[in-house]
Amino acid sequence: MLGTESVIGIIGSGAMGSGIAQVAATSGNKVIIYDTNADALKKSKENLNASLTKLVEKGKISETKKNEIIAITTYSNFLNNFKECNLIIEAIVEKLEIKKQVFSEVEKIVSDNCILASNTSSLSITSIASACTKPDRVIGIHFFNPATLMPLVEIIPGVGSDSKIINEAKKLIDSWGKVTVIAKDTPGFIVNRVARPFYSEALRIADEQIADYATIDWAMKEFGGFKMGPFELMDLIGHDVNYVVTETVWTQFYYDPRFKPSLSQKRLLEAGFLGKKSGRGFYNYQNGEVLPEPKKDEKLGKYILNRVLCMLINEAADTLYLGIASKEDIDLAMTKGVNYPKGLLKWADECGLANVYSNLKELYAKYEEDRYRACVLLKQLAVENKAFY
Repeated sequence: MLGTESVIGIIGSGAMGSGIAQVAATSGNKVIIYDTNADALKKSKENLNASLTKLVEKGKISETKKNEIIAITTYSNFLNNFKECNLIIEAIVEKLEIKKQVFSEVEKIVSDNCILASNTSSLSITSIASACTKPDRVIGIHFFNPATLMPLVEIIPGVGSDSKIINEAKKLIDSWGKVTVIAKDTPGFIVNRVARPFYSEALRIADEQIADYATIDWAMKEFGGFKMGPFELMDLIGHDVNYVVTETVWTQFYYDPRFKPSLSQKRLLEAGFLGKKSGRGFYNYQNGEVLPEPKKDEKLGKYILNRVLCMLINEAADTLYLGIASKEDIDLAMTKGVNYPKGLLKWADECGLANVYSNLKELYAKYEEDRYRACVLLKQLAVENKAFY
């Protein structure tokens, strides 16, 4: 059984790996962070100290607690140090073959009872597990960035995962103060699947020159209550991350047009305009550049929100229809994972499913694209005048 006495191994000392390690150590678990890059390990150690020092200064933890966390966090470039681990969480580059190779190597070192988990955001857990002789002990444990602040963790069983391991992992992550949801092993799981239209439909509206980036961002915040607009958020995440996730989900769903990426975003990636991290993305952040003003047209703003929201609701409905997750977990994932103002299925009930379905039918009639096809469950409930809750 996993508990506070369990030793947690983290593969990868980047932002995600280091963040997960801090969460585990703060809850009292001994942590071993592994990386082949000695400089990366050194930076991870320095960042942990800096992060904990800030928490002490803010009065969130004591100096004693800080020292305890540092004492139970060790750094290593030897995989053999994982022998005592009860749970390994991999947080390295999103490349399937590299992950499979790492899991195959780690499995030879750890005990038979050690659980192996990937922090992948969109790759198949089942495929990663196929590299192991005991695929039943491989699961997905997907944290959101920054792991120390974001409450949501998606737990994903592969096709052959042992259900007992899922329950053990859930209890442990819950004890770390996180909010856990269970998702089926499908591309993007819950959040990265359901959230795609927030970006893709906004991009489509901009590509069609219905509204500019600033106006779309303004509309989603002003009328939808979102903390950030889609273009601000894509620039913050970085197009090297956001575009790649979109493309991965699209290809893994056999090029389903609902997940089709935008050429406009691809061109930014090709140009190296990655967003805030590079100084330029959809917006220019260099030399104190002033961001453009939105066109504050209420009718246009409400049209933008309505169109994007209907697409988000449709994707949430399809996620429920296909048994990816429960309606409660879908709504919880979107509020806790990407900070949406409301759960999408509850929001759908507020809007009226007949209204949502009518809007999707109008879009489908206009464009005649499968992108706008309504989910069977949404259509059924709308016709029967029912709700999700």
